[in-house]
Amino acid sequence: MANSQFDHFLHEATYSDQASDSTLDRDRLYGLYTSWCVINQQPPGGETSFWAAMKARLAPGRNGLRMKGPAAADYILASYPRLV
Repeated sequence: MANSQFDHFLHEATYSDQASDSTLDRDRLYGLYTSWCVINQQPPGGETSFWAAMKARLAPGRNGLRMKGPAAADYILASYPRLV
């Protein structure tokens, strides 16, 4: 089975840290995804399809995901424009 856009996103923009008390909530995870799409010049899937894909890939509840890579930097700078 070929990797989907969502698989590439999870591989390139997140990592699992089950030991941490901090994790990505829904808003941050979707925001990170949209930043990843912009950086990679990919059209983002709709929010409904994104959450359906995440439901199939992530355990319910605390997902243990953290941000990484260029999409993380883009998301943080877009979320906190005073940093620029």
